[in-house]
Amino acid sequence: MSPHSSTVAGIGEPPEQAEFRAAARAFLAANAQPKRDVSPWEIHFHTSADDAREAFERGRAWQRTMFEHGFAGLTYPTALGGRGGSAWHERIYAEEAANWDVSSRFIASTISMLGPTLMKHATPDQQAHYVPRLLSGEYAFCQLFSEPGAGSDLAGLATRAVGDGDEFVVSGQKVWNSAAQFCNWGMLLVRTDPDVPKHRGITFLLVDMSSPGIEVRPLVQATGASEFNEVFLNEVRVPVANVIGEINGGWAPARTVLSNESAFIGSSPSVGAIGKLRILADRAGRSADPIVRQRLADVHTREWLLRVMGARIMAAVRQRQPPPMDPSILKLFVAGNRVRSGNLAVELGGLGAVTGDDEISQWIQAELLGRFSISIGGGTNEVQKNNLSERALGLPKEYRNDHELPWKDVPRG
Repeated sequence: MSPHSSTVAGIGEPPEQAEFRAAARAFLAANAQPKRDVSPWEIHFHTSADDAREAFERGRAWQRTMFEHGFAGLTYPTALGGRGGSAWHERIYAEEAANWDVSSRFIASTISMLGPTLMKHATPDQQAHYVPRLLSGEYAFCQLFSEPGAGSDLAGLATRAVGDGDEFVVSGQKVWNSAAQFCNWGMLLVRTDPDVPKHRGITFLLVDMSSPGIEVRPLVQATGASEFNEVFLNEVRVPVANVIGEINGGWAPARTVLSNESAFIGSSPSVGAIGKLRILADRAGRSADPIVRQRLADVHTREWLLRVMGARIMAAVRQRQPPPMDPSILKLFVAGNRVRSGNLAVELGGLGAVTGDDEISQWIQAELLGRFSISIGGGTNEVQKNNLSERALGLPKEYRNDHELPWKDVPRG
């Protein structure tokens, strides 16, 4: 595809928008390569640690290039390294960048999660320090939230932080930490007061991943990739100045991160499978099968709904506005779509695809395995349904007494 094949976008735009579109095109033409032709069956993970690191650093380098030319943080204040723009800046840039082989990859997800959190909960001095470094990719953050005993019930986390002068001394274990082996900073949830109910004794810290006492161990997944890690913290010293929000008030910034994580997952362009499922249906000679056609239509419709909802939520996020719908809806939609597409892919590909090593078989296997991981990562389906029922629908909360007990008195397995 030619990098200029979408020039119809922008016809009739106001002069300010047309000027920005021209600037975006000039920037991309000078700094990027046109999108290359790739196999539709390309999978987006790496089984080689070297390949994974190279892809991470390539995305980080592109983020730095955007920052240096004024195209990172388009809606962030200019004083913090952004462009001070509006949601339409993001839309126009995304339209133009779609034809170029560029992506910030993992860094983009971090900015989507942590950037709005800093703007809402950090002090002006913290914003001045962290936001420009986040937008430039100088600081690459991993998420140190989940624990072996606190995944679905994140507020039950046990990693302890004890005050010692102007520092916290942190000990504990985190798990399912994406890209922690590559990141130089982490957003960390710790228990600072075990004598109050679990949601009230949590503090949100930013931690330098090179700090003594931090050990990162990659976890090999069923796909052969090691995208996730477990992280051990042994008497890690973190300055009190790194607290985001209030001490013992870390649940509020944590919720902001999690909401934006759900929105990012739901708006990701990589979640679409309908095109490949159509190819599989043709190959299997089942394109005219009314049951297969109905299932294809179901996947197609749900993916379009997901794109529309994701666009609306991300537009609100960019303008620092409350989302027009609960982000849990997007996360549940993504998980539901992967179940449907994974099942249909295996049915159309046949049992041989589950054991084959050709590129189509590998995509089908990844789609099948992905249906399980996506239902857990970013908050399990069960947690998302509870959030949706209680926050969005106002239904009665599930009866539990551990919300009122001091965390130290809550029974744990």
